[in-house]
Parts: sequence; C-alpha cells; structure tokens
Amino acid sequence: MPRSRWSRFTTTLAALVGAAVVLTGGATAAHAEPSVAEIEAQIDRDWNKLEPVIEQVNSVREQLAVRRRQADALGKQIAPLQARVDAALGQVGGLAADAYKGDNLSTVNALLGSRSPSELVSGLEMLDRFAHHQQEQVRDIAELRDELAAKKKPLDAMVADLSRTQAQLAAKKKQIDAEIAKLQKLRLKVYGNGGGGPLRPAPCPSGYPGGAAGVAVKFACAQIGKIYVWGAAGPDHFDCSGLTMAAWAKAGVSLPHNARQQHNVTQRVSRAELRAGDLVFYYGDLHHVGMYVGDGWVVHASQSGKPITMKRVDDGDINSYGRPG
Repeated sequence: MPRSRWSRFTTTLAALVGAAVVLTGGATAAHAEPSVAEIEAQIDRDWNKLEPVIEQVNSVREQLAVRRRQADALGKQIAPLQARVDAALGQVGGLAADAYKGDNLSTVNALLGSRSPSELVSGLEMLDRFAHHQQEQVRDIAELRDELAAKKKPLDAMVADLSRTQAQLAAKKKQIDAEIAKLQKLRLKVYGNGGGGPLRPAPCPSGYPGGAAGVAVKFACAQIGKIYVWGAAGPDHFDCSGLTMAAWAKAGVSLPHNARQQHNVTQRVSRAELRAGDLVFYYGDLHHVGMYVGDGWVVHASQSGKPITMKRVDDGDINSYGRPG
C-alpha cells in the first residue's frame, strides 16, 4: 500500500474503523486493508514513542515523591518554630499587659513604690533587659525559622515544576495511548479477517507490554515463520529453548539453552498470574518450552523442519509456568 494511503489510516478515525469507502457516482469499491505487517510496523513506531514517555513519567513520579517528602519534612520543622516565635512574642506583649492590666497592677505598683529614684531606674532597667532578652530569643528562633523556610521555598518550586511536567507527560502518554488503541482495533479486525495467516492466527503479542517482557515477546513474535533447527538460537533458525533464550537475551536477561534448565532458573507463576513474556513448559520431562504472548496463545518452535508458529497455550501437556528476570 502507498505510504500516503497508510498515513490516512493512522490520522483519521474513519480510516481506522472502516476498510471500504463509498466512491462518487453511487458505486462502492473496497480498498485493500493495510497488511498485518504494516499495522505492526506502525504500532511499533507508536510504541517506541510511548515507552520513553512512560519512563519519563516514572522518573518524574519518583523525583516528585522524594521532593514532596523533603518539603513536608521541612514544613514539620518550621511549624513548631513558628509556634515558639508566637509564644515568645506573646511573652513580650504580655509583659506590658501584666504591667498595666494586671489584677493588682503588681508590676506598676512595684515600680511606683520604689523607695528611691535609683530603685525605680533599676527596676526599669531590669524590665528593659528582660524585654531585650525576650527579643533576642524571638530573633534567634525567627532567624532559624526563616532559614528553614528559605530552604523549603526552592523545594516547593521544584515540586510545582515537577507536577506541571508530570501533567504534561500524562497528557502526551494519553494521546499516544489513544493512537495505539485505534491501531489495535484495526489490527484485531485484520486478524479476524484471516490477515495474519495460518502461522499467526491471532495478534502477536495480544497487547504491547512494556519493559523487558515487552522486548522479549515482540522479538519472539517477529521470528514466526523461521524454521526449527535443532540446537539453533538464531538469527535464522531456532529450536524451542533457543527461541526463548534469544528473545529474553534481547531484553538483557540471560537464560540457558535448555528447557529444563530454563525451568530451574525462572520464577514459578500460576496460570492466573500468566502474562506476556512468561514461559510455558510442557511434558513431565520438561522437554519443550514456548513463550506466552497473551490472550491464551504461545509462540513456539515445535519440531525439526517446521516453522515457528502460534498455538493455544493448552495445546499440549502443560508442566508449569515460569517468569524470567
């Protein structure tokens, strides 16, 4: 299909949900649907745009959590300091209140009842020193409070900035997710019409998991059609454990080239926990392994001379399930 026509499939909803157009003059003609390969290639391109955004979202989320904890910790330190400042200011203010509004005007009476002017001056000086001491306390506490507040201010600004970035990334992720969802609908339609062929009777993978499992499962799906050769692990031929080993190696996870040994080094999971990328081991002696690709399907290299294909997960004597990584 010409690239311009394929572009219309990915930019307009009408082209994504329909495979035919009504031509002028009342005649109806069906345009060829995009192939599975074209759809998979477009989804791959969109997914490659989405995964870095997902990783950025994860990174920003982690940074945001750290900065918020730091800002909250400083906020908790500032609160009691503010209370101490308020209390000290209250003491200074209360000094005058006690002097002029006390029940028995004790402070005023004591000063006015001084036996000599020198005693009055001494009393006033003591009062002044007390007030000065209180003012120093207030100043020291206020300075510490302001120092902590100065440290918190850039943290608050950083939290606000990270929150804006998180919102922008979330919007971008939502937009790309919507595009992939449109392509997935078309993908399912094409597969439903037999567009995948006998070796790929269903979407492979059924969805697009992220992380190492996503890399492994996409690699395994891409090998469909290559011929089984005993002892081979790519790039042109594979046996069963060679395929799963090569797929997970693409994701940076090392597995041995043997189904039983792969069973021994992977984490056991239940059928209910099964997800794309997990390994399915068959038969009592563990002589066969395939990769689960979602929606009840596995990709496997079955036997010598046959192409790598998809089959239903229950098509064979299942021994157990394993999760690499």
